[in-house]
Amino acid sequence: MTISNKKAKMVIDKSYKIAEINPRIYGSFIEQLGRAVYGGIYEPAHHTADEYGFRQDVMELVKELQVPIIRYPGGNMVSAYNWEDGVGPKESRPKRLELAWSSLETNEVGTNEFAAWAKKVNAEAMMAVNLGTRGIDAARNLVEYCNHPGGTYWSDLRKEHGFHDPHKIKVWCLGNEMDGPWQIGMKTAYEYGRLASETAKAMRLVDPSIELVSCGSSGSGMATFPEWEAETLEHTYEYADYISLHQYYGNRDNDTANFLANSLDMDNFIKTVISTCDYMKAKKRSKKTINLSFDEWNVWFHSNDQDKKVEPWSKAPPLLEDIYTFEDALLVGSMLNTLLKHSDRVKMACMAQLVNVIAPIMTETGGGIWKQSIFYPYYYTSVYGRGTALHSIADSPKYDSKDFTDVPYLDQSVVFNEEKDELVIFAVNRSLENQLLVDVDIRSFEGYELIEHVVLENDNPKAVNLLGNEQVKPHTSQESYIDNSHLTAVLPKMSWNMLRLGKQEA
Repeated sequence: MTISNKKAKMVIDKSYKIAEINPRIYGSFIEQLGRAVYGGIYEPAHHTADEYGFRQDVMELVKELQVPIIRYPGGNMVSAYNWEDGVGPKESRPKRLELAWSSLETNEVGTNEFAAWAKKVNAEAMMAVNLGTRGIDAARNLVEYCNHPGGTYWSDLRKEHGFHDPHKIKVWCLGNEMDGPWQIGMKTAYEYGRLASETAKAMRLVDPSIELVSCGSSGSGMATFPEWEAETLEHTYEYADYISLHQYYGNRDNDTANFLANSLDMDNFIKTVISTCDYMKAKKRSKKTINLSFDEWNVWFHSNDQDKKVEPWSKAPPLLEDIYTFEDALLVGSMLNTLLKHSDRVKMACMAQLVNVIAPIMTETGGGIWKQSIFYPYYYTSVYGRGTALHSIADSPKYDSKDFTDVPYLDQSVVFNEEKDELVIFAVNRSLENQLLVDVDIRSFEGYELIEHVVLENDNPKAVNLLGNEQVKPHTSQESYIDNSHLTAVLPKMSWNMLRLGKQEA
């Protein structure tokens, strides 16, 4: 059988630096939504539960992913959340109607429990405050409760609740998706900008060391994008360190070629937000640069119909439980590439979410655990994508799709880890039919050898992983090779790849 090939070229040079990659770019998100918390990270009756009720099998997979920062408690949920409901003795915590997702919130898990769990999985917490139904008072009190050492009402209350040491939470989101009509307490850009700036001032008076994220648009398709960014930053520019971006994609038309091109839309979204931030910097004659927090991103569409059938006001119903396909993993790989290629300005990002809810990790309540297809590009990029992001000059054949033109078959990002003396290439071959041969000029990495070439491939773009039946798993390839300062990377059709190179030992 003759294999049809396409050819591409790349040049990599260690002097073509984008930026040092902030590890927070590999963050994630846990919301009090569906089975993310109850039946996900927390299940006291589970046979692996620790003394606090946390599933240790989940903790092990989260630690395997090396997730550095995790956003909590929302998401849409935070816009009507009273954080005081989730602290203190569990038996006296109120049950509430959780309006964002029409669920029953028992408040068994709250701020202290989450902060403790985050430490167990070696992650820092990113906390969101309610700017929907609440505002300055609730936010400043929460910062005091979490971060002040003691000797005040809220910090001493934390101690009474069994947490003597402050949580020292650094990153705080000033609300969530406040431009969205689905959001409880939706604001105009002016209303949000004024409330967010005044809340930020009060929070910083409590703890000057915190970092703050101003709400950007809920997605690039919002009618007010990017005017929302410009108008809100009129108020928040000097108080916020970051502005948020949120974006989800779905293959609703069952058009794989078009679906895999969506990372081009993500790239344009990031560039537009950067341009808007820099316009505001010039307008204000500021010396400060606002960075980006892409704190919600993923594929999300599979569960939309089944979510409409869930019984309202039930505890931890199975909501947003997308079962991810192989083609979803390919787009996730390209979205990670896009974040890396913008690591000079994208300093934080959160795959939404982490467990059960549009997540790389799935569990059975009372039962087993497994890795979804999207787990693998997330895992390898998080573990090996540490160091300096490099510009790679690429020349790839292209295709047109329904919504995009000139889509490169080759999508790539490059990371140089100087400490480990490793060069790592993450590459997606978007071609549905053809293998891609990539000639990579690596002359500035003389003496490097190919350590491993990890491939995620499947002939069926709809292949999925289920408990006990995982159809999408990585394997190593022996086909790629280095000769005369050139790497020949053999990328199978429709594949995600990691090629890891290292210095030969003398």
